[in-house]
Amino acid sequence: MFAGACRGPASGRIGGGHRNVAWSGIGMVANRKRRGGPSKSVAPPADLAAGAVGELWSDDLPEAARALLTSAVLCFSRKGFHATTTRDITAAIGLSPGALYVHFPSKEGVLFEIVRTGHERALEAIRAQRDDGDTRAYVGRLVAGLVAWHARHHTVARVCQYELAGLGPEHRAAVRELRRRFTAVLRSAVTRGAREGVFDVPDVNRSVRAIVSLGIDLVRWYSIEGADSPEVLAGYYADLALRMLGTDAAAR
Repeated sequence: MFAGACRGPASGRIGGGHRNVAWSGIGMVANRKRRGGPSKSVAPPADLAAGAVGELWSDDLPEAARALLTSAVLCFSRKGFHATTTRDITAAIGLSPGALYVHFPSKEGVLFEIVRTGHERALEAIRAQRDDGDTRAYVGRLVAGLVAWHARHHTVARVCQYELAGLGPEHRAAVRELRRRFTAVLRSAVTRGAREGVFDVPDVNRSVRAIVSLGIDLVRWYSIEGADSPEVLAGYYADLALRMLGTDAAAR
């Protein structure tokens, strides 16, 4: 079980005279002492240890802000938004609690940056799928893209899905709009397939909702260290989704 301050991956030295934080690849050790002895290395989830989470944040953000976001992902995923303190987030990377407010207006502002970024990156992942006019194959690629992204970034995605209650009304509305765009991409493709006679679906909206829910719910249980890689799981779910739509998955 998690105990003490949350620790997330970071590397190098955060500027501005902050304490050095070393990232070993499987755990982080802050070069400071706590009561009772030196800090212990805490291994983060493998998807964070792989460094992929750092690629999500905007290049325009300072290194310290990116490190704070990564630390917050780990803390929120382990303790929940409301149980996490600003000290939890900052102590993990060797900063004082006040350092968070240099880069973000509040703890809720940190959560919004994580959730907004996660939804935008997931939307980019499905919009990047090639549409060559073969609707069946296109929907398969959309579902595979959806599943692969959520599997590859399952810790960030879990925060995006399960900590929405921590957002204020304005930020929740912004996230709802991103979700609407996200769902619209798949709905448009399934509607096209139904019109072409490729899919046999009595209710497009319910079918799309079921497929999106299936692809997102994996963040609740998936581990990148498990039997299925993101790509293998994506292929299986894409075939399953096509069967749900009443078409031959083998044609994908």
